[in-house]
Amino acid sequence: MKDYLIYLKTSAKTIINTSLLIAIILLGTDSVFAQSRGLSPKTDAGDTAKFVMKKSAWGAVLRSAVIPGWGQIYNESYVKVPVIWGFLGYFIYEWKNNNDSYKNYRDLYSASLVDNPLSPNSSYLNAREFYRDQRDLFAVFIGLVYLLNLVDSYVDAQLFDFDVRQNQFGPGTNVSLKIRF
Repeated sequence: MKDYLIYLKTSAKTIINTSLLIAIILLGTDSVFAQSRGLSPKTDAGDTAKFVMKKSAWGAVLRSAVIPGWGQIYNESYVKVPVIWGFLGYFIYEWKNNNDSYKNYRDLYSASLVDNPLSPNSSYLNAREFYRDQRDLFAVFIGLVYLLNLVDSYVDAQLFDFDVRQNQFGPGTNVSLKIRF
């Protein structure tokens, strides 16, 4: 029983660390591979320039809802697609393995109940409950990766036209922060 609890704690820590890694990778990859994207001014009648977005944020979300990663392809964030597919593939694989183990121990426990109704094998019951919890936890992680995929496609579409080359303070101006104690 002690080994079971240790395994449960380490697997929970691993899953939490993995989900944090997913969040960091999905939120950080676009800033690492940022490209300069220009603005698209559309002139109305006269001098006034209106800003027109090149990418539809809700269109990107809809694409990612249909096929995870399609919104990132639409937003030209190609680096994120294998990351999303990799995590989804891993979590689906682990969900399937835990589901198969759950079914196996469920059947073994049911058979032990039939053989000896007064004292069934409790180790089968503990293993069944463990694999059911693990299966449900991986289902939650699949949902989180899917949700992060949708949020990332929306944010990336909103920031698609953000120009990183523009110097807000004029040429040759440096901005610094000094903290004195």
